Amino acid sequence: MNISEIFVTIASLNVDEMVGFYAHLFDCSPKTQILGKYAEFWMPGLKLVIFKPQKTHLCEFDDPARSGLSLCVEVDNLEDAIARLNDLGHPPPGDITVASHGREIYAYDLDGNRLILHEKR
Repeated sequence: MNISEIFVTIASLNVDEMVGFYAHLFDCSPKTQILGKYAEFWMPGLKLVIFKPQKTHLCEFDDPARSGLSLCVEVDNLEDAIARLNDLGHPPPGDITVASHGREIYAYDLDGNRLILHEKR
């Protein structure tokens, strides 16, 4: 599995408020921002993305037992990444979805932490 990038994401229905919070906390502006939908903070050793989940993924983030925090793994080939998870005995429970930024699938580690495997367009 070829990995292009790994970063932390936070899903929120209050994207602009969360961006404001982290902008003040980190004393910097987002590197990239789409109001109400998406923002990226780039800092030494960390890329933090705040995003509003798609309607098809809202149930994933409505569950109070699950955090909005995810580890996003950008891969060159999504099928190879899925095969690796299958080999580990942890196949993704859902299907590949297509978003404006590419294809992705949700998976979980041994403790149930969310992984978002993402392949850019």
